[in-house]
Amino acid sequence: MAQTTKYVIKYKLNGERRFEFAQLENGTEEEALAELKKLHGESDVISDLQVRKPL
Repeated sequence: MAQTTKYVIKYKLNGERRFEFAQLENGTEEEALAELKKLHGESDVISDLQVRKPL
């Protein structure tokens, strides 16, 4: 099993600011976007994506 790190993902969902915490391997935007699509579905518009390690 791959090592994961907890990240905070800041984004807009259909124009509304949101954030989620997620366990990601590399912390890339592509990896974060895949997690958000699993959570919200393909029909929602996800934009302004930022991935950071939480303090």
